[in-house]
Amino acid sequence: MKSPRNTVKRKFSASTDVSQPLPPAYSPWYVEAAWYPWWVQEGFFKPEYQTRLPQATGEAFSMCIPPPNVTGSLHIGHALTVAIQDALVRWHRMRGDQVLWVPGSDHAGIATQAVVEKQLWKDRRVRRHELSREAFLREVWKWKEEKGGEICEQLRALGASLDWDRECFTMDAGFSVAVTEAFVRLYKAGLLYRNRQLVNWSCALRSAISDIEVESRPLPGRMELQLPGCPTPVSFGLLVSVAFPVDGEPDTEVVVGTTRPETLPGDVAVAVHPHDSRYTHLHGRQLRHPLTGQLLPLIIDSTVQPQVGTGAVKVTPAHSPADAELGARHGLSPLSVIAEDGTMTSLCGDWLQGLHRFVAREKIMSALRERGLFRGLQNHPMVLPICSRSGDVVEYLLKSQWFVRCREMGHRAAQAVESGTLELSPSFHQKNWQHWFAHIGDWCVSRQLWWGHQIPAYLVMEEHAEGEREDFWVVGRTEAEAREVAADLTGRPGAELTLERDPDVLDTWFSSALFPFAALGWPQEVWQVERKRLKTPDLARFYPLSLLETGSDLLLFWVGRMVMLGTQLTGQLPFSKVLLHTMVRDRQGRKMSKSLGNVLDPRDIIHGVELQVLKKKLQDGNLAREELAIAATAQSEDFPHGIPECGTDALRFALCSHGALAGDVHLSVSEVLSSRHFCNKIWNALRFIFNVLGDNFMPQPAEELAPLSPMDAWIMSRLASTARECERGFLARELPLVTHTLHHFWLHSLCDVYLEAVKPVLRRSPRPLGPPQVLFSCADVGLRLLAPLMPFMAEELWQRLPPRPGSPLPPSISVAPYPSARSLETWHQPELEQSFSLVQEAVQALRALRATYQLGKARPQVLLQSSDPREQVLCEAFLEPLGTLGHCGAVSFLPPGAVAPSGWAHVPLSDTIQVYMELQGLVDPQTHLPLLAARRHKLQKQLDGLVARAPSEGEAETQRQQRLSSLQLELSKLDRAAFHLRQLMDVSPCPGEL
Repeated sequence: MKSPRNTVKRKFSASTDVSQPLPPAYSPWYVEAAWYPWWVQEGFFKPEYQTRLPQATGEAFSMCIPPPNVTGSLHIGHALTVAIQDALVRWHRMRGDQVLWVPGSDHAGIATQAVVEKQLWKDRRVRRHELSREAFLREVWKWKEEKGGEICEQLRALGASLDWDRECFTMDAGFSVAVTEAFVRLYKAGLLYRNRQLVNWSCALRSAISDIEVESRPLPGRMELQLPGCPTPVSFGLLVSVAFPVDGEPDTEVVVGTTRPETLPGDVAVAVHPHDSRYTHLHGRQLRHPLTGQLLPLIIDSTVQPQVGTGAVKVTPAHSPADAELGARHGLSPLSVIAEDGTMTSLCGDWLQGLHRFVAREKIMSALRERGLFRGLQNHPMVLPICSRSGDVVEYLLKSQWFVRCREMGHRAAQAVESGTLELSPSFHQKNWQHWFAHIGDWCVSRQLWWGHQIPAYLVMEEHAEGEREDFWVVGRTEAEAREVAADLTGRPGAELTLERDPDVLDTWFSSALFPFAALGWPQEVWQVERKRLKTPDLARFYPLSLLETGSDLLLFWVGRMVMLGTQLTGQLPFSKVLLHTMVRDRQGRKMSKSLGNVLDPRDIIHGVELQVLKKKLQDGNLAREELAIAATAQSEDFPHGIPECGTDALRFALCSHGALAGDVHLSVSEVLSSRHFCNKIWNALRFIFNVLGDNFMPQPAEELAPLSPMDAWIMSRLASTARECERGFLARELPLVTHTLHHFWLHSLCDVYLEAVKPVLRRSPRPLGPPQVLFSCADVGLRLLAPLMPFMAEELWQRLPPRPGSPLPPSISVAPYPSARSLETWHQPELEQSFSLVQEAVQALRALRATYQLGKARPQVLLQSSDPREQVLCEAFLEPLGTLGHCGAVSFLPPGAVAPSGWAHVPLSDTIQVYMELQGLVDPQTHLPLLAARRHKLQKQLDGLVARAPSEGEAETQRQQRLSSLQLELSKLDRAAFHLRQLMDVSPCPGEL
C-alpha cells in the first residue's frame, strides 16, 4: 500500500483499488478493510510527521489512552471513550496541531495473576506456590505475549489513531524504573511510610485491595450468598442480639446487636452514648464477654447512636474501621481473631481456631444459645462490602503495610479544581471531586501478589532479630543503594548486613497513576535513552496532558491519584482539563452486565454476529446457571436475529452523537444501524457526484469558486455554516453538536434539497458549469468535516475525488486541513439561508397537499400570492427549485389582491403569503371524498379516545397533549381538503362535516 489517491489497494491481496468505480452499495467491510494499516505504515499518527504539514500550527496536543487491563476486552463503554478521544485527536491533527496519543495497557496485578493461576491449574494441575516466583512470572509474561493483545486489536478495529511506536505497558522496564523512582522520592519526602493498621482484605485473594475494589452491595434483609472457599451458602442481612452480663449483677445485662457474630471473640469493650439514660447507671461498670467470660469495660462515646438498635455497640478495633477509631480514642488494644485466609486465629481458642469465619459464625451462635445469651435474630437491611475481584466478603484486618500520606496531596488536588487550574467538564463532577478529597484517607499501596512491581524496600534482618525495636526497613532504588542507607543508619558496614526484600508488590493503581509521566519519559534521565532510540525531540513539551474516561467514581479515583502523584513528583499538574463522559446503558436504561446478557463487544456491532454466537459467548463465560438462563433469555429478546453488520464508522458516529456532556448513554443497535443508513446515504450522494464530475473534471481553486445561481449560493453558505458549527463543537468538545450539524447538512441540505433541485439543471445541454464545481466542493469539504468521526468512509470517498490544483496534495484525508469557518467565510450568507427557509416551508406545504389529495405522479401548477414585495422577490429567485422540490409543475405568482382560481387547494404559509395548488382535472371528487371521510372517521375516533382518557402527570401528559394537537391539526387539514373537493363539484360546503 503506497501513495494512495487512485493507487491504494483494497487489501494487500485484493486487486480492487480506488481508481475503479465505486461499488453500488455501501459496505463497511469493503470500506474498512485496509486503510488502518496504511495509515500506521505511513506514520500519519506520529507527531514527527505532523510537523511537516502545511497547516502546522506549532501547537501541541497530547493524550494518553486510559490504560485498560491487559486481561480485558473492550466493551461498548470503552468504545465510547475511544470514539470521543479519536474524534478529538483527528480534529487536532487535521487542524495542524502536533498530536501525540499514547497507547498502552495496565498489567492488572490481581486479574492477570488470577487468569494465569486458573490456566496453570486447568492445563497442568499446578498451583502458584508449587512454582518459584521467577517461574510463575515467566508464565505470566508468556501469557501476556500470547493473549494480552486483544485490546490493541480492538483499538485498531475502532480506528484509534494512536502512535503505536510509543505503546507502553505498565510492567515495561522503563515503567519499572519510574515506579521505583516514585516510591523512593515519596519515601524520602515523608509521604510514604510503613505501619500496622486496618486495610481492606480479600481472604480469597489473600491480599489487600483498594477502596475502589470494594463494591458496596445493599441488602434489603436476609439473603444467602455462595462465597469462594465456603462450603455452604451464607446468610447475610440478619441482626443477632447478644447479651453481655453486667459483672456482679446476675440479673442485669447489656444487649448489643451485630451482623457479624464471628467477630465476637475480638470484642474488647461495649460502648454507649454518654446521655443515653438506659445506661447511665452502668457507667464505669464491667461486662462479662458472652463467649470467654472475660471482663470488658462499658465505655461512653458520643459517636454511638442511641436511636439505633439497643443503643449499645460492641467494639472490635481489629476488624472495623469505625471501631478502630473508637478504640484508639479509649486506648483499647485490638485483638485480631480472623486470619489472612479467612479462618479464625488462635486467640479464639481451640474450639474455633482454623475454622472458616462463616462456619465459625454458626458455631458461635449455637454456643450463645447454649449459654442462654442469645437474644434474637431479625431481618436487617445492611450494606455488604464485596471484593469486586473475587466476589468474597471483604474483611478489615490489621496488617503491616506501606501507605501513602494523602491528606496534603489531596488538599492540593482539591485546590487545583477550586482555583480553576484543573478544569473538570462537565462541572457537576466537581462536587464528587471535592467530597472525595475532603474525606480521603491514607492509601495502602501494598499487595500480596507476585505479578506487579515489587516494592523497593528491604527489611534489615539483624536489626529485626535483636528485638530492640520494630521492624527496621530501608528503601532504595537498588539493593546496593538500600544497603548503603542501612549502613548509614546502623553504623555498621553494609557488607555485614543481611537485607530481605519485601515480597509484596505495589497496587496497580500506583503504576497506572504514573502512566502519563512514564509514557512521556519521566524521569527524564530514563527518557534520554528512549529519545535516542526513536530519534525524537524531548516529549516533555507535550505536557499538560489531556485525558478522557468514563465519568464515574472509578475515573475520579484514577485521575485523583495522578493529580496527587503528578504534582508531587513533577511539580506540575499532569493535565489542565479532564473531560468525563457518562455510562453506556442498554436501550432499556439498564447498566451493562454479563449477568443481564446485555454486554456488547464493539466488534459484534461492527462486523455483525448471529444469535447463536452471542449465546456461545455467554456459555463460555463464568456465569452461574441461573444467571446464564436469564442472560440467554434477554439476548433472545434484544437480538432475536442477531446483530447486523453496522461498521466502525456508524458505531463511532452513534456514540459521539451522545457525547461527553449528556446523561447516561442509552444505546441500541437500531440507533447504530440508523447511522449505517446515514453512511449509505452519503455513499449514494458521492456516487451521484462522481457521475456528474466524470473522468476529466478539473476543480477550480477554492478561492476562485463563485456560485452562479441562488441554489448554488445557498448550498455553499450551508457548507460554510456547517464548518462554523463543527468548529464550535470541537472547540467546546460538544461532539453531539458536530454530529447533528453534519447529519443535517448531508441528509437534509445536500441530499434532500440541493441534489434534488439540481438534477433537472444537470440534464440540460449544454450543462451549466456551476453545479459540478459546487458539488465537488460539497464533497471535498463535507468529507473533511466528517473525517474525525467517520475516518474510514471519509478516506475511501475522498481518495476518489480529483485533486484540486494549486496546492500541495495531502496523501490522506487524516492529515488534510480541517475546514475552518474563516477559510469558508466568503461563502457564508446567513441572510440567504434564513430567507430560503420560507421556500422550504412552501415545499413542505406543497408536499403535504399532494399527500392529502393523493396526487400520485400528477404535477399540478402552483400559484404564490404575497402582500410583501420583498417576499415575492425572494421567491422569484427560487421558483424552479420550488416546483422541483415540491413535485409540482410550473410555479408563478398571483397578483396581490387577486381572487384565486376556483377549485384550487389553498394553504397559508404566513400572514403575508398564500400557496394555491391546482386540483381541477387532477382529482376526482367522487372518488376522494369517501376516502377522506374514512380517514377522518379513524382520526376522530383516536381523538375521542385521547380526550376521554384521564389526564396523567409528567412526560406522559406532555405526550398526550402533543398527540391531541397533532390529531386536531390533521382533522382540520381533512376538513379543508373536503371543502376544496366540494368546490370542484359545485356543492355548497358544510364546514366541519364530511
